[in-house]
Amino acid sequence: MIDIILNGCNGKMGAAVTAAVSERSDCRIVAGVDLYGDNTEYKVYRSFNDVDVKADVIIDFSNPSVLDSMLLYSKNNNTPLVICTTGFSESQVEQIKKASEDVAVFYSGNMSLGINLIIELSKKAASVFSNNFDVEIIEKHHNQKIDAPSGTALMIADAISEVLPDSQYVYVRHSYRQKRAKNEIGIHAVRGGTIVGEHEVIFAGHDEILSLKHMALSKEVFAVGAVNAAVYMKNKENGMHNMGSLLSET
Repeated sequence: MIDIILNGCNGKMGAAVTAAVSERSDCRIVAGVDLYGDNTEYKVYRSFNDVDVKADVIIDFSNPSVLDSMLLYSKNNNTPLVICTTGFSESQVEQIKKASEDVAVFYSGNMSLGINLIIELSKKAASVFSNNFDVEIIEKHHNQKIDAPSGTALMIADAISEVLPDSQYVYVRHSYRQKRAKNEIGIHAVRGGTIVGEHEVIFAGHDEILSLKHMALSKEVFAVGAVNAAVYMKNKENGMHNMGSLLSET
């Protein structure tokens, strides 16, 4: 049995993870961390500074502001992390990478299997098309999402940049009047309604267009992926892990 601490347990994704865990027999949530609300299934702590239980892994669907206390708890208790929160600053991402020297960290901006396949296909397309095709990424999310562009859109762009290392991210074009540069990766955010998550990668060439698109129809997709990652991370060695690592071992 794998014991989980769920950070952000009372949020929408926290509720989805709680439901996903309840349907499994190989793991359980032993505690939650959240500033607001309680849970009838397990004890909820207001801060990691108050947590007095041990676990095999932490699943994090919270807020970047909680990062410091979570990393401190993780390192002090040698508890692996599955970090699903998005919107971290560059310095916070470096904090996460630094922490992975002392504890195992699974870090992904998107826990969906389909999204991670899109990433691999995008890398393949970029290697075939090179700079002969223009790359545009469009992401759509619900009107309550705070960060933009999404962490997933940046994951896709970063993966393409591994193949096309001179790429330049462009988020808005209204401030200048000039032709599109060949090395641009356009990244666009749409916010509206209750859209769970939609990502499209467009490769536009001369008289032909390749479009790769993924739609998430419920938050369950990400919750199930997070729980699978938590089970995978038990007793893993220190260092950075991701969905590619998990998929390579399945």
